[in-house]
Amino acid sequence: MSGENSIILVTGGSGLVGQAIKTVIDEEKKLGSNGETWIFCGSKDGDLRDRTQTEALFDKYKPTHVVHLAAMVGGLFHNMAHNLDFFRENMAINDNVLNVSHKHNVKKVVSCLSTCIFPDKITYPIDETMIHNGPPHSSNYGYSYAKRMIDILNRGYSEQHARTFTSVVPCNVFGPHDNFSLESSHVIPALIRRMDDAMQNGDTTFTVWGSGKPLRQFIYSLDLARLFVWVLRNYDSVEPIILSVDEKDEVPISSVAEAIAKAHGFQGDILYDTSKADGQYKKTASNNKLRSLHKDFEFTPFTEAIHTTVTWYKQNKQHART
Repeated sequence: MSGENSIILVTGGSGLVGQAIKTVIDEEKKLGSNGETWIFCGSKDGDLRDRTQTEALFDKYKPTHVVHLAAMVGGLFHNMAHNLDFFRENMAINDNVLNVSHKHNVKKVVSCLSTCIFPDKITYPIDETMIHNGPPHSSNYGYSYAKRMIDILNRGYSEQHARTFTSVVPCNVFGPHDNFSLESSHVIPALIRRMDDAMQNGDTTFTVWGSGKPLRQFIYSLDLARLFVWVLRNYDSVEPIILSVDEKDEVPISSVAEAIAKAHGFQGDILYDTSKADGQYKKTASNNKLRSLHKDFEFTPFTEAIHTTVTWYKQNKQHART
């Protein structure tokens, strides 16, 4: 990718990953311009479920490249209650963005998938060849199937129109600008907010929903952002690429809760409500492809990233809670 006169449109640019990419690009700009113009768009700039509004956004900015992050997203319990909505809305968003990118002759699109889209019954570690090898976990099948269809669309645009449309598959992302809603947040922001609320209430115990035993790989949003930019500039295959921390960095939810408690300074007892669903026990992903292509990338240590995220939440609580 040549930086000269490149216009990169980031959909979902006001969210967790979009804001992390903006931070990374702002850091680069301090070192000098490379000819790239980055535009970060959120839902206030246009409803990507609507074809006309999607067209208007592309007509306005005339992007040469697109980083497609926009999606209807939510945590385990929100997914379980709204699988149809997750499927229909994400299918509409993805079809509009990719088709309008094709119509506007966009040179490259990098879309964001998720490790939660992989089959429920599968051998571990997961790799990029396994996405379509069976049904996803029943808790989030709507979101999962919609995200899988991005890979199908990418392959179709490549075969029929020679488009460079590809996708990345991050593990669980967290960091500043996350969604801290009590109704729809993922596990780390939910625990950060609920534990802060408990401390404000003077509670001496904190309850984690579920057993705390499921294993997850977590990637700090700024690390993912740097990898996203690297993919945009250097990775041109239609085949998805997993962007994940190493397998050895997988942690149980109980360790996540303990790290958050330490960052918060919570001194009470942590309890586990085993009447609540755990979701998938594990979804260990292999980052061998990433390591073979970007050997020297260093991930932020998990506890350091948790501490930074908790600090950001406390400093931006009023904004983060809305």
